[in-house]
Amino acid sequence: MTLFLAAGLLSPNVGLIFWMALAFLTLLFLLSKYAWGPITSALAEREQTIEDSLTSAQKALAEAKQLSADNEKARREGEAQAQQIMREAREAAEALRAEQVEKTRAQIRTMQDQAQAEIEREKQQALAELRTEVADLAIQAAEKILHENLDAPRQKKLVEAFISDLPKN
Repeated sequence: MTLFLAAGLLSPNVGLIFWMALAFLTLLFLLSKYAWGPITSALAEREQTIEDSLTSAQKALAEAKQLSADNEKARREGEAQAQQIMREAREAAEALRAEQVEKTRAQIRTMQDQAQAEIEREKQQALAELRTEVADLAIQAAEKILHENLDAPRQKKLVEAFISDLPKN
């Protein structure tokens, strides 16, 4: 009996083949109409989304690299500008310092010249006062000595001659 059962399974049955073929074709029709279309379109959409994401990521990466390069360039330019500004500031400070030193030296020279002129003026004034004082003392001394032997204009002339004979220092 086991052989008989096994032989029944191996023998072709036309009715069973027909119904299995019909069920297979119906399943194939239903799958193609309701499952494969949405599945393939979903897969195509997903593929397109992934492709768009990859393209977008590549663009973003390229932009990031460009921004990084631009930032590096801007940083280098900023450093160069900062160094230029510092160099110009140092030069300006040095020029200002030199100018101030020169002004100070000029003021010192002017003050020295003014002081020298003031000293010379006071020296001349002191000499003039001293000569006048000496002349007055000489007149008084001569007056006391001569006791009115000479008159005043003659005495004055005599004293002025004496003073002019004195050294100028």
